[in-house]
Amino acid sequence: MAKFSDKVLPELKKLHPTKNVMELPKIVKIVVNTCQGEATQNIKALEAAAAELEIITGQKAIITRAKKSIATFKLRAGMPIGASVTLRKERMFEFYDKLVSVALPRVRDFRGVSSNSFDGRGNYSLGIREQIIFPEIEADKVDKTRGLSITIVTSAKTDGEARELLTLLDMPFRK
Repeated sequence: MAKFSDKVLPELKKLHPTKNVMELPKIVKIVVNTCQGEATQNIKALEAAAAELEIITGQKAIITRAKKSIATFKLRAGMPIGASVTLRKERMFEFYDKLVSVALPRVRDFRGVSSNSFDGRGNYSLGIREQIIFPEIEADKVDKTRGLSITIVTSAKTDGEARELLTLLDMPFRK
């Protein structure tokens, strides 16, 4: 939070000379999500995934349920299949800092994140294949590697503004 107000905000003011500071883009929330397909047969896998998500984010995870029934996946509407955490304010900035400075550099053969993962409205999505890149997770105590989906929701109106914001916040985009 201090980095945003001290370093990023003055830089954004130079790039976008507007009358009101509230018009400048900022991060609104970060949503961390995991979906476990095996949860239809093994509910313990979902509980373990939710517990790991809570350790990573420092906030209690909510269980997400299936919206539709899909017979080929043996999935019924209302069955628990995933876990999700929405981070805001201080926890959001702590998680973002940990993601950018500690977790992403620990990815094997890391060359930067794709700059094509914007949705057209200024939000950025990122997929992580292994949860063990986070320092809180002990690799020897993990029963199975699980993937995470991280969505960074910004108040930017365009992808260009969001890319500027995330670049100023040290997101390591691929060159």
